[in-house]
Amino acid sequence: MASDPRLARLDLAQAREGLLKGDFTSAELVGAALDRVAETEPALQACLCVLGDQALRDAARLDAGGPDPAMPLWGVPVSVKDVFLVRGAPTTAGSRMLEGYMPGFEAEVVTRLRAAGAVITAKTNLDEFAMGSSTEFSAFRPTRNPWNLGRVPGGSSGGCAAGVAAFQAAGGFGTDTGGSIRQPAALCGCVGLKPTYGRVSRYGIVAYGSSLDQAGPMARNVRDCARLFAAVAGPDGRDSTSSRVPPEDLSALSPPEAKGLRLALPRELWEGSFDAEVGKVLDSAKGLLASAGISLETVGMPSLRFSVAAYYVIAAAEASTNLARYDGVRYGYRTPSKGDLLSLYRESRTAGLGREARRRILLGTFALSSGYYDAYYRKAAQVRRLIRDEYARTLEEYDFILAPVSSIPAWPFGSFTEDPLTQYQLDVMTLPLNLAGGPGLSLPAGLGGDGLPVGVQIMGPHFREKALLEAGILLEGIFPRLPEPPLKAL
Repeated sequence: MASDPRLARLDLAQAREGLLKGDFTSAELVGAALDRVAETEPALQACLCVLGDQALRDAARLDAGGPDPAMPLWGVPVSVKDVFLVRGAPTTAGSRMLEGYMPGFEAEVVTRLRAAGAVITAKTNLDEFAMGSSTEFSAFRPTRNPWNLGRVPGGSSGGCAAGVAAFQAAGGFGTDTGGSIRQPAALCGCVGLKPTYGRVSRYGIVAYGSSLDQAGPMARNVRDCARLFAAVAGPDGRDSTSSRVPPEDLSALSPPEAKGLRLALPRELWEGSFDAEVGKVLDSAKGLLASAGISLETVGMPSLRFSVAAYYVIAAAEASTNLARYDGVRYGYRTPSKGDLLSLYRESRTAGLGREARRRILLGTFALSSGYYDAYYRKAAQVRRLIRDEYARTLEEYDFILAPVSSIPAWPFGSFTEDPLTQYQLDVMTLPLNLAGGPGLSLPAGLGGDGLPVGVQIMGPHFREKALLEAGILLEGIFPRLPEPPLKAL
């Protein structure tokens, strides 16, 4: 029997209230989400694996026990990026190298989501091994933007952002190494949170850049993002990079007063060249904030000029190390070649890894090689410290840092696939925060005249996600609310 399509459009608070009151069951809510996936997937291609039968069984099991008010996500459908290990479901990280891999354990994020009562409905598409900004570098298929099917959704968590924006799930989880939550959230018109590094466990997540990767939620509003984040945040003894700082209580969020709030606007991120439509939305956003009484002050953060260069040395070096295990012998795809061991390595990695992954591995291997380590990796690490210190100094004087997320809206497919350096430069707005290690929240600021969403990001002190989310609720109330994406080519 067909489910009520209106259920798929409920936010987390509405879904929870309806479930607890018995207005509908978890099976009905999950069924509506799966129906929405079936309706939209031919156009979006946001999911690599839909856990239909498993999700319905999980929902029925929850229904059999009755609604549990102690479980904050009881019965709610949630998707996860296909770098999170989920027992009973394949994990590919968007790569042929891991095609067919069935993990025997789950990511800690998934374990905590289940403990909170969430139902995992799908594993979403991404750029291979999370290396990309458009989800064009998935080994299986590109995901399309629900606002314009001829445009990219951003990346690397593009499948998660597109699915959440298109009501395939109440929320989702991605990873952010250089903007991979915030940028697709902005391009798809939803909300994305990159927590402080170490705030959310990385156990059971396929690694890209281990000192940069951080898991975080996406949702259609800030409060839903907070609910998802609260369910997974906190120390994990199985992750050596997990922070012991206890999680904050997010059960009651109160936005601050607009008057008296001081936001720093880094000159290096605001005075670049913007697409005309993006520039109009950003100017309008600043006007709305100023009219509400928020103080906007331009500041200099000169070390940000070196962030792209530093990031792509550090991230590529860590990718080279992390992906060395996929050699066709210990892990990953193995070629049927009958040559010697070196040929086996070369042919397995050439066939199993895509062009962008190979490019970044080569970059990183060169940066770590004898004679070049000090010239590249060590200097990049020193720049990273400068950026971190500069963020800390700025946030001693201001409440938060406000910046654009992308200088251009979602772009047509193929625009930069032959020009990787230009695409890397597009990350200049987001990747400094990963180098600094702090938390950032991306939220929609409006639609351009081309009908495409434009986002801004607000960044705060380390381990102060509560204050960041509260400020996000304030900004969300000031900015215009977006309509439902049309899911067609404009």
